[in-house]
Amino acid sequence: MGPESVTLKHADTSNFYAGGCHVHSGGVYDHKRGGHIILFSLGLIIEFPTGSDIIIPSAILTHGNTPIQPGETRVSFTQYCSGGLFRWVQYGFQTMKDLAARNPKLKAKLDGKAEGRWKAALRRFSKIDELHNDRMNVFGK
Repeated sequence: MGPESVTLKHADTSNFYAGGCHVHSGGVYDHKRGGHIILFSLGLIIEFPTGSDIIIPSAILTHGNTPIQPGETRVSFTQYCSGGLFRWVQYGFQTMKDLAARNPKLKAKLDGKAEGRWKAALRRFSKIDELHNDRMNVFGK
């Protein structure tokens, strides 16, 4: 949060890789002239007016935003989930280091599954030709 809230190109690699990061924009600024959200990985620049919300997989998409004009104010509120929380649960409510010391075979087995996790995460996202049916399945409208 802050009076100008500008972030440079980055990915939030500590966030849960398959999770959504919720970003809310507030303040008083001309959204036509600044405060755009940039999704570098997708080649998109999106107007982001005050009061807007977006959910992005911030761990895997590089993103940032553009500055606003002098005298304007923009704040941003972001919610995310740390990937470490998911590892903590996967490792039986213990650290990676503790699991490696107590049961290195189990740690190796759990970590071996990591290779296919990103593919499974991608399958959770709708493809363009699936959007209508997915919306109907979720909302029934």
